[in-house]
Amino acid sequence: MKYQKKTESGLFEQENTLESLSKMGNPLVMLKEIVDFEQFRSELEKLFTNNSKKNNAGRKPIDPVFMLKVLFLQRLYNISDNQVEYQIKDRMSFREFLDIHSIDDVPDEKTVWK
Repeated sequence: MKYQKKTESGLFEQENTLESLSKMGNPLVMLKEIVDFEQFRSELEKLFTNNSKKNNAGRKPIDPVFMLKVLFLQRLYNISDNQVEYQIKDRMSFREFLDIHSIDDVPDEKTVWK
C-alpha cells in the first residue's frame, strides 16, 4: 500500500501541530513557561539602548529580550548565526518560542552576529 500525501492543510493546522509537539515533550514550551525572559529587560535596555541618536531615521532597534531569546536558542542547540536564521524560519517551535508569526520578523545572520 502506497502512502498518500494529504495536499490540503486544515484550518487549525498550526494549532494542532503545536499541540502535538507539546505532547511529545517540546522543551521550548517548558522553557517559555519556566523562564521569564522579561526579567532581563531593564538590564538589557541599559546595555544596548543607544541614547545618542540625533533623530528617528533608520531601522528601529530590535527588541533586546527578543535577541536574548534568539541567542539562547543558538546556544541551546549549538548552531551558527546562519543556522539560527534558517532554523527560526524552518521550525515552527522556534517561531512559537520567539512569538514570531511571520518569517519577515526573523533577524538575518548579520543581525545575530552583531
